[in-house]
Amino acid sequence: MNNLELELRELEKKIIVVKEFIKTTGIDLSGEYDDLEEKRAVIMKKISLNLNPWQRVQIARHKSRPNFNDYINGMLNGFMEFHGDRTFRDDNAIVGGVGYLFDIPVTFISHAKGKTTEENVYRNFGMPHPEGYRKVFRLMKQAEKFKRPIICLIDTPGAYCGIGAEERGQGEAIARNLLEMSDLKTPIISVVIGEGGSGGALALGVADKVLMLENSIYSVISPEGCASILLKDSTKAEEASKYLKLTAQDLLNLNIIDGIINEAPGGAHNDTKLTVENVRNEIYKSLKELLNKDINDVIDERYKKIRSI
Repeated sequence: MNNLELELRELEKKIIVVKEFIKTTGIDLSGEYDDLEEKRAVIMKKISLNLNPWQRVQIARHKSRPNFNDYINGMLNGFMEFHGDRTFRDDNAIVGGVGYLFDIPVTFISHAKGKTTEENVYRNFGMPHPEGYRKVFRLMKQAEKFKRPIICLIDTPGAYCGIGAEERGQGEAIARNLLEMSDLKTPIISVVIGEGGSGGALALGVADKVLMLENSIYSVISPEGCASILLKDSTKAEEASKYLKLTAQDLLNLNIIDGIINEAPGGAHNDTKLTVENVRNEIYKSLKELLNKDINDVIDERYKKIRSI
């Protein structure tokens, strides 16, 4: 634990004491309390700027990090969820539907993680089956037909790799999405809000604008998987995370993504409302830019972007 973390721990103890004192005595110490909170925010910001890749992996996986439901409730009006791929079944690891982002009708698609064990079991821990990606494809083609822009939120360790998923064509379902998204005649914006793992994330990631929250990760493989394969030891995940260039800043430097969205100090889980508002506002601004362009120019720029990567 470094000096900043020690200072933060001591400050948080003082905040608890002052808060309890105000509660039990009724004495107004709001000025002192606000000063302590401001100091806490400054320290958390400094800590956030100096996080190493493995620490960002842990924040991206935080159990209280905002998930698809927080973004639906905080960003969209009149959301209506659609179900099923019209081939096999509905996949609870993908949530999609239509709603309004301010004044713009949009198709919204997201990986779905839970916040409790029961929710995660129901959502298969955010790991879609082939029918999940076929549901994505169906909703995207519908959006193209009705000229609705598409918002994709990425938050998955990767596509589900069970035998049943492979039997039903997991690789083909992902590849089909990549092919179709590259030429889809409507604007697409993708935001990595937590984990962006492998092809399971990329299946929602071919977009005109790809954004990342500052403590999210986006990688061809998990640190644990990389450590197991290349370092022959899965316990060396922290070391592997340094080599993968999986942080938002790394990927911005490599021109893989187009921008970084600020989180609350210390991580998105510390202020869900602020983080969701930041994501909403960045998406809205990007959508306005894309909607002012001719769709053929948008598709041409998307193609050039893919080729450059």
